[in-house]
Amino acid sequence: MTPASENIPLQRWVVAISIVLLVAKFTAYAITASNAILTDALESIVNVVAGSFALYSLMLAAKPRDRDHPYGHGKIEFISASVEGAMIIIAGVLIIVKAGWNFFERRELARLDLGILLTVAAGVINLITGLAIARRGKRTNSMTMMAGGKHLQSDAWSTAGILVGLLLIRFTGLVWIDSAVAILFGGVIIYSGYRILRKSISGIMDAADMEILSEIIEVLNSHRQPAWIDVHNMRVIRYGNTLHIDCHVTVPYYLDVRRAHMEIETIDELINSKFENRVELFIHTDGCVDASCKICMIEGCPVRKFAQETTIHWSPDNVLRNQKHHLS
Repeated sequence: MTPASENIPLQRWVVAISIVLLVAKFTAYAITASNAILTDALESIVNVVAGSFALYSLMLAAKPRDRDHPYGHGKIEFISASVEGAMIIIAGVLIIVKAGWNFFERRELARLDLGILLTVAAGVINLITGLAIARRGKRTNSMTMMAGGKHLQSDAWSTAGILVGLLLIRFTGLVWIDSAVAILFGGVIIYSGYRILRKSISGIMDAADMEILSEIIEVLNSHRQPAWIDVHNMRVIRYGNTLHIDCHVTVPYYLDVRRAHMEIETIDELINSKFENRVELFIHTDGCVDASCKICMIEGCPVRKFAQETTIHWSPDNVLRNQKHHLS
């Protein structure tokens, strides 16, 4: 079973829970007529729709690669997360507009005690669910699960803030607090959606993931072999749970094909041991040039032209460049 398919049963539960909470929150709004509770209820619509789309994306991402999708179907997870982020932003805008309108058209609130009780229950369930799926998403490197988990957690904290507002109304009788709280947390919701949307668009656009790149480079530095004269032009693309890495590795030009392939195999095994065998590497071997002698660590090299002057520590700055390393 693939990591994506492992997440499908849990995501089904998330959708079912979201539907139950949607009904509970709109019931609370119908009882109380509170804008703050309506804020929570509208975000629950987003939870249901986004959760359903996330379930579909996980099912699609779990499909094996085929002729039309040689890199697999994992990119759908970024699309799912971007849809969720956009919907969260729209919900936040609608919440602010509705709450702003109610500053001028006041409504009487009723039965706040019951509304508070339903809100507390929904918030606790959202927090537990969000923590569970975020943890699963991190363990399986699923963008969809991590985005959904963060969304539900932010929803739970928004609920906590709304609860504070409801308690203030309950004990002060100041009805305008209801709309003020709704506007405040509408802004919080928009920011949460923006963060999810920005990260998912970066994934769709194949933006460099510097955290992963730094981890890969650190592994290579820690297990560096003399024959690996330099590593350059490294790029990482994420397709769901799978990482596709391509780079150039400079080796002594006199190595035969079999020996050069063994060096590349060692690099492949090192990186996959770090990332739990979910990396596909495309490594191009370059032969060294005369200028490489000044950074080459091979002792007793039969074709050395210059003495070694230094060892270049690999870093994102020099590994990402599309040029061999040498001293100027």
